[in-house]
Amino acid sequence: MSQQLDAETETTTQTIRESLNQALHEELERDERVLLYGEDVAEYGGLYKISEGLYEEFGEERVFDTPLAETSLGGTAVGAALAGARPVVEIMYADFLPIAGDHLINYAAKMYFNYGDETSVPMVVRSMYGTGDGHGLHHGQSPEAWFMNVPGLKVVMPSTPREYKGLLKGAIRDDDPVIFLENKMRYGESGPVPDEEYTISLCESDVKREGTDATIVAIGGMVYEALEAAERLSEQGIECEIVDPRTISPLDTGPILESVEKTNILVTAQEAPTFGGFGSEVAAQVIDDAFFYLDAPVKRVGAPFTPIPFAENLEEAYQPTADDIESAVIDAIET
Repeated sequence: MSQQLDAETETTTQTIRESLNQALHEELERDERVLLYGEDVAEYGGLYKISEGLYEEFGEERVFDTPLAETSLGGTAVGAALAGARPVVEIMYADFLPIAGDHLINYAAKMYFNYGDETSVPMVVRSMYGTGDGHGLHHGQSPEAWFMNVPGLKVVMPSTPREYKGLLKGAIRDDDPVIFLENKMRYGESGPVPDEEYTISLCESDVKREGTDATIVAIGGMVYEALEAAERLSEQGIECEIVDPRTISPLDTGPILESVEKTNILVTAQEAPTFGGFGSEVAAQVIDDAFFYLDAPVKRVGAPFTPIPFAENLEEAYQPTADDIESAVIDAIET
């Protein structure tokens, strides 16, 4: 389902950084159960200034710093959520989410299944991913595939400022544990954000661009690369439809299948290594439910199966781009 802005909706142009800050401010103001804590989120305002000004506004009981101790962050968030709070925890880089993984995977994700009653764990873990800044091995990995195999966890990867704000507000109000992944290389991207109060429901895919010749399913920062590739391909007479799942687990496959039934070509795009990634699951779902609509094998665009290199030229070669998506679409059509 496409959720483009209505022409009459009043908006303000914001960066992703600004829209996230506004979302946090509004939810802290709306619900006293919301807490924000993590590494340098208080007086410093967060490493990427997402929480700037919130400590001064809401005080140290609502917004506070923690040690570099991801295990403790995960455990305290589960406990706080079970006790009635709605914690929003920032783990500075998504590479370190596995350190908190025991609490996320074996406790937060399983509480509802384990007790079978009204038990819920309403917590959000915000974390940053994305290559292109020379941070190398441990500060830029895209970890979505690590967690999308965990029943009970919701994994969100927004793309535009409007969706970052609406989905974060939706995640904070959701009664399930949510991993909210933010592309740190896209914090400066700007776009229209509604002035009115709004949230965006989790687990609903969005059609970013309509087309008839090929379907591109892109996540997170790769949505921008897909849109760029689509514009180039349009000049060649190829009209691509771009589907942005936004929540990758649980995955809303309806718009993906509908698009493939129309275009008969599927290309997926992710920043993580292709092997064992999100694109592989999308391909499997389409093969299960829309195989006879495909005119060519599914093409997957992603990084090579190697750690992220430090060297600038190697990192540039490592990153999937609009060029790769464009080539994949052409290869699929010409197959």
